[in-house]
Amino acid sequence: MIKTTLKVYRKFQSAFLDLLPIVLVVIFFQTLVLKQPFPEVFDIVLGLLLVIMGLVFFIQGLEMGLFPIGENLSFALTKKGSAFWLFSFAFLLGFSTTIAEPALIAVAQEAGKVAVDGGIISESEQFNYSIGLRISVAISVGLAILLGVIRIIKGWPIYYLIIGGYLLVMLMTIFAPEEIIGIAYDAGGVTTSTITVPLVTALGVGLASVIQGRNPLSDGFGLIALASLFPMIFVMAYGMIIF
Repeated sequence: MIKTTLKVYRKFQSAFLDLLPIVLVVIFFQTLVLKQPFPEVFDIVLGLLLVIMGLVFFIQGLEMGLFPIGENLSFALTKKGSAFWLFSFAFLLGFSTTIAEPALIAVAQEAGKVAVDGGIISESEQFNYSIGLRISVAISVGLAILLGVIRIIKGWPIYYLIIGGYLLVMLMTIFAPEEIIGIAYDAGGVTTSTITVPLVTALGVGLASVIQGRNPLSDGFGLIALASLFPMIFVMAYGMIIF
């Protein structure tokens, strides 16, 4: 009982320390720069407590659920010896986690709304535009994870893929419509969020752990970088087709 209580206390302490820099910045600017009292102090304190609790439960959920799922599935599929099922799992994991990302949903909806307001598309096309944006990003992440899994199996250096990918991004930026470039760059960030990152990281580490000659530290990471890179390429390509 004492051990469990101590463990819970340490998790809350860690979450509080993670949040503390943000709190100190807000207090500094509110009191010393703006020189204004905090509005609704009780609500702010209560909100901070809820955020701390949310962080604790979120991290605990990752440790108990998402990380073991990703690692166990990668172990099982690799030992099964079927490249088809391993590659299918990698693609579908990237696709399904991305299509469900709340941040991507919000960005796609906002992009559709702004496109209508700017007269780029009609109001009747807004839904299809937003859905198309989400699907293109989800497909790009699925392909990125698939390529990342192949890289781990083959032992390719990751910097070849990253350098080549960003050179392509810069080239496409020259030719892509201005209306889509900012959205494309933002898509690279919103795809690597709360749902995608834990499962994809667990997949990479688990796969590198079970393949002989691969190091989980040097080979297991890097999938998230590819998952951030590919959406920029695909969204700019989507914009070239749409516009």
